[in-house]
Amino acid sequence: MAIEIPGAKTKETVKPAMNITPLVDIVLVLLIIFMTVAPTLVKQFFVQLPATKKEQNQASPDDQSKPVVLKVKKDGSLELSGSPVERAALRVKLARVLAAKNGDHTVFFVADDLAPYGAAVEAMDLARAGGAAPLTVLTEKPKS
Repeated sequence: MAIEIPGAKTKETVKPAMNITPLVDIVLVLLIIFMTVAPTLVKQFFVQLPATKKEQNQASPDDQSKPVVLKVKKDGSLELSGSPVERAALRVKLARVLAAKNGDHTVFFVADDLAPYGAAVEAMDLARAGGAAPLTVLTEKPKS
């Protein structure tokens, strides 16, 4: 491919040279990107999970429809949906109950008027640590 320049005195042909430097730059940048991203796409690890009892993790259909209620009694003891529970076991038991609820992690919180304030706050913190989101505080209408 020769280009003739009109009005030129000599009959030399000018051959345009293609500049491949930008092409090489782009190819090298893409190579670097693929080299850094490719190892992260294939990361996998194998875990051997311990066997559990199915009845522990799954609640009955009646339990799934009932709301989860955390109650602090006036002596500071806790109840989870009507059954007494120790503070140390509350987070684990609540996490298990909420896992069986299929996405609904709402926990209703009720504290007796005579319950220690610190016990109520501690119970709310334990409920949040157990996966309660949102934590809804229930109140009673004053008796007139």
